[in-house]
Amino acid sequence: MTNLDEDRQQHPETIILGVDTHKDIHAAAILSSTGALLANATFATTTTGYRNLLTWAKSFGELHRAGVEGTGSYGAGLTRYLRSEGLVVCEVNRPDRASRRRKGKTDAFDAEAAARSVISGEATTIPKSADGPVEMLHIFKLAKDSAVKARTQAINQLKAVLVCAEPELREQLSPLSNPRLLAACSHLDLDGDTGPDQAARYTLRLLAERIQRLSAEIDELTSRMTAAVEAKAPQLLELTGVGPDSAAILLVAAGDNPERLVSEASFAALCGVSPLEASSGKTSRRRLNRGGNRQANAALYRITLSRLRWDERSRVYLAKRASEGKSRREAIRCLKRYIAREIHRHLTEVMRSAPLPATA
Repeated sequence: MTNLDEDRQQHPETIILGVDTHKDIHAAAILSSTGALLANATFATTTTGYRNLLTWAKSFGELHRAGVEGTGSYGAGLTRYLRSEGLVVCEVNRPDRASRRRKGKTDAFDAEAAARSVISGEATTIPKSADGPVEMLHIFKLAKDSAVKARTQAINQLKAVLVCAEPELREQLSPLSNPRLLAACSHLDLDGDTGPDQAARYTLRLLAERIQRLSAEIDELTSRMTAAVEAKAPQLLELTGVGPDSAAILLVAAGDNPERLVSEASFAALCGVSPLEASSGKTSRRRLNRGGNRQANAALYRITLSRLRWDERSRVYLAKRASEGKSRREAIRCLKRYIAREIHRHLTEVMRSAPLPATA
């Protein structure tokens, strides 16, 4: 063994891992600390594949950091595995489109670009750990949102069928409120006749039963979400205008590892309530932030509207901002910014508490 080989073993080179994630395979690239491409390879999205990827990467040197695309979707499993092995994982956005037009697009190029974004300092965002109680809230919310969407669609379909139903049935059911309409449709008599009238009765009954099942599913999910929020972050529910749904959305936005949000300003930017500079030439101004987590932004907007209705301090603040020449939209954005600061303080307190117990 040469002196050079002995030196490499004693002082291994620091390397950077970049991964372009997909459903069935992950493309990986290894770069030296100076940006030289060392190797490319692909691995299966399995436990064995994750293990082989890490072993392969460490064979090139000392590995501490990795840049991963899609940490919230295809790369979620790999992100959790790399974090469990002590690596610092940075969330990487898609490569710049101008660069893609010049160089083309391959998985190897994307993996290399992920590693380079870590080296350059462009990729600094720590992804959500997605391994704690907030992830459970996230899953419940996904199921509830799809159930609400399906129920709304079914209600619209039921009323569309009712419009075309036989006059006697339509006159009987049209004046009813939604709960009474569903109850009446779910008990419609079905005789043995065939034809459009019988088909309408059958469809109305089928849709009413579907809506009732979806309503029961939504109620169950709402109950589980409410219990989860009360167990994990009861302080949020004590704030004016914050209900279980809004609290769940804000908890999901922060994630299970809120320490990745280095300040309340970063949380405000995440929720899209921080102003952005839009100055040019002699014009000096700021504009509304239309980015960030739009669900969290909508939750803050609902909280703001509730406070403008029930909280005197919020109404006084809005009037003050309006007197300064700000539009109502800009004044509401300022109010949302202060609410985000208040909620971030509570989030950082409650997220350090004990893990959420499993619900029945």
